[in-house]
Amino acid sequence: MRNVQSKREREKRMVTEMIALYCRKNHGTKKGVLCPNCMELTQYACERCDKCPFMETKTFCSNCKVHCYRPQMREKIRTVMRYAGPRMIFHHPAAALRHVYETKKEKIRLEKQQ
Repeated sequence: MRNVQSKREREKRMVTEMIALYCRKNHGTKKGVLCPNCMELTQYACERCDKCPFMETKTFCSNCKVHCYRPQMREKIRTVMRYAGPRMIFHHPAAALRHVYETKKEKIRLEKQQ
């Protein structure tokens, strides 16, 4: 159970960092400050993460079979991820490398199931 909680906290930290990077570069906010729209998205994403029943087994929300985000928020988070994802290697290299590793591992696991 503790492992699930630490995974949940790590995921919330990462999504918050990605939204902050997006907001800084696209909305011109200062480091540590989010615009109201990005603050709302951050709170929503963290709330979804807190309520996720699949946290123990899933890798990332994009790989999940159940999409719990409202369509409007889902599109917003996709926009953020498309922008911030490739840039994370420069801002959080260890987290970016972990993401690549876990993505590859999940892809191999899914291929073996088929």
